[in-house]
Amino acid sequence: MTTFSIPDMSCGNCKASVEAALGSVPGTSGISVDLAAKQATVNGSADTTALLAALVSAGYPATVARA
Repeated sequence: MTTFSIPDMSCGNCKASVEAALGSVPGTSGISVDLAAKQATVNGSADTTALLAALVSAGYPATVARA
């Protein structure tokens, strides 16, 4: 489980975009997005670097808050 801090996420459309970006990475088995906390948690075996790259591609640069 890895949690990402996504400071630019601010609305429901942002949440949907983040979920889609993270879900597109192979090895992702579950995604939980907390819009108020501006965080997303990913379960599964997906590579952290690939997840961060997917978020950047979607326009939501992030950092790892908890691995």
